[in-house]
Amino acid sequence: MDFALAPLRQNHTLAAVTTVEAAPRQSSSLPLYAGTIFLSAFLLFLVQPIIAKQILPWFGGSAAVWATCMVFFQMALLAGYAYADWTTRHLAPRRQVMLHACLLVLSLLLLPIVPTAAWKPTGAENPSWLILGLLAATIGLPYLLLSTTTPLAQAWFARRHRHVMPYRLFALSNLASLLALLAYPFVIEPWVSARVQSLAWSACYVIFAALCVWAAVASARVTGGTPTVEPANDAPAAAKPGLGLQLEWLALAAMGSFMLLAVTNHLCQNVASVPFLWIAPLAIYLASFIFCFDHPRWYRRIVFLPLVAVALPLMAHHASSLELRQVVTLFAGGLFVCCMCCHGELARSKPVPQFLTTFYLMISIGGALGGLLVGMVAPYLLRGFFEVSIGLVACAALLAFCARRVGWWAVVLGVVVVGVTARDAAKAVKEQIADARVMRRNFYGAIRTTDSDPPQSFRSLMHGDILHGGQFLDLEERFSANTYFAPTSGFGRMFASLPSAPRKVGVVGLGAGSIIAYARKGDLFRFYEINPQVVELARTEFTFLTQGPAKTEVVLGDGRLSLEREPSQQFDALVLDAFSGDAIPLHLLTREAMAIYLKHLKPGGALIFQATNRYVDIAPVVATLAARVGMTAVMVTDDVDAEGDGSETWFYNTDQIIVTSNKALLAAPQIREGGKVIKPQPDFPLWTDDYNNLFRVLKR
Repeated sequence: MDFALAPLRQNHTLAAVTTVEAAPRQSSSLPLYAGTIFLSAFLLFLVQPIIAKQILPWFGGSAAVWATCMVFFQMALLAGYAYADWTTRHLAPRRQVMLHACLLVLSLLLLPIVPTAAWKPTGAENPSWLILGLLAATIGLPYLLLSTTTPLAQAWFARRHRHVMPYRLFALSNLASLLALLAYPFVIEPWVSARVQSLAWSACYVIFAALCVWAAVASARVTGGTPTVEPANDAPAAAKPGLGLQLEWLALAAMGSFMLLAVTNHLCQNVASVPFLWIAPLAIYLASFIFCFDHPRWYRRIVFLPLVAVALPLMAHHASSLELRQVVTLFAGGLFVCCMCCHGELARSKPVPQFLTTFYLMISIGGALGGLLVGMVAPYLLRGFFEVSIGLVACAALLAFCARRVGWWAVVLGVVVVGVTARDAAKAVKEQIADARVMRRNFYGAIRTTDSDPPQSFRSLMHGDILHGGQFLDLEERFSANTYFAPTSGFGRMFASLPSAPRKVGVVGLGAGSIIAYARKGDLFRFYEINPQVVELARTEFTFLTQGPAKTEVVLGDGRLSLEREPSQQFDALVLDAFSGDAIPLHLLTREAMAIYLKHLKPGGALIFQATNRYVDIAPVVATLAARVGMTAVMVTDDVDAEGDGSETWFYNTDQIIVTSNKALLAAPQIREGGKVIKPQPDFPLWTDDYNNLFRVLKR
């Protein structure tokens, strides 16, 4: 089952098989084809989160990793469809089998599907192109061959049993795809390590390859050298679909794909880029394809057009909301309604059988186009996260156009919905650009700086909707502590307790550089920052790096990978203040990451983790890591005494965790008075690069 090619599975062989009024009895060879299709569809969807999760840590945990992966998957699926269609139409059965068998054997050389360390970024590469190259080298050929299996196997089955329409194989493909999607976040990811996932998948792929060759050979023996596909001689004559209708097919398919990735990015940018938040929208998208192309009863305009008329303005109105449950519920439901309308209109306008090839081609191109716009164009063309707002308005306009088939009242309703959606979408965009001094956007996200009004003028650095530090504009206060770095925060208490001698401090995550408020003359602060645009703004919009009292160094690239490559830095303190959305990237909270941190600490040095977060509680994770290496974890919760959101003092409520084995540091008055030792939970598992479970640390 494919993202953009879902309907292909139902009707691919309609033009190749003579339709009969009475279906003959089921063939005894059906289990062979059914098993091949089920396993291929299951592996096709399972490999996506497996491989994406493995490479996610290499690119800072950015939500754009999944979007880029989706672009690759969609383009590979398009190539797989083209291959299946061309070989079925132009190669004799035995030549087709020989070619496919050779490719399957060749693909086995790429197993197991474990990315090599040679693909780890150094910080100078374009991450989008690096990810595409990595995926092509690691899973490109196996994924391509998996994507060809369902249409090929249906054609082979139809070739062997010319009077059977393989609808059950289509249903089986859908079932396998959904099972893979639902199994990964709930059954596989929480309990099976990443390496075991890759090895098990690779073993299953070997079984699939054997089944596929067997099924191909069995069908080729029946027909010998006869053409693989022949149009039905009694196909009814019909007018070829016009260019306008073909473009409508493309637009509907592109709209569904665009909304899928735009909603996924919207959910991930303010929470965390994790498989569950990738898979849930994808499952919704897939389910809408299945419903719409299964039977006309599932999509009824009288039901779904009013629903989408309500959903689109609601989504636009709440596009800036940071309430996780509200956003996930609203946007998941809205995505389903939008996809049902787009794919339902596609299903209702499909042509007669002899033009299905054109129909599927436009759908596959549209699906790939939607993915390219969100995954590859938006990060480098748009200044902010505007995709959702743009997509909502475009979806409303497209469906208003499609509503002409219902009647004038539906068109009028559509125009009203477009207007209301555009108004609220414009407000969401305006909130991002209002008062912005500078806006930047790249693979790693959208950042901007804003200035507050006097009397206490303050410049903030925003990443999406998340504040990442700032600086007072008054010359006398410009190096004063602010935001998450109050004197009573974990940062403030730790720096007040460190020895007064010149200190060497490592910081993963630069932001505005606000932590320099605790620097002294003679100190060295070494920052690790993955986003070059953050470094640019920290140097041009703020003065912590350029005019602060300490010497500063900036290392461009993922913090963990950079520390892994460097010799020991002998830090007095190492600060983990990196974020993906509103959560610390999970690869910074593993046993292997802890070993890297310890390599760079002086004896008696301290780690401090930024634990301030709306959705995720990392305290049990850090406590378990600390206990494993004989260190103590101390939580410092700072409830600042400020009105509203802290805008009067520019201090915010924070949670930070200090980890050290230095008893003198733990006994320092500042830490002893403000901190609370976190005891590890006996039943909480140690997180590793192979294993982590976000569900266990979600805040209720």
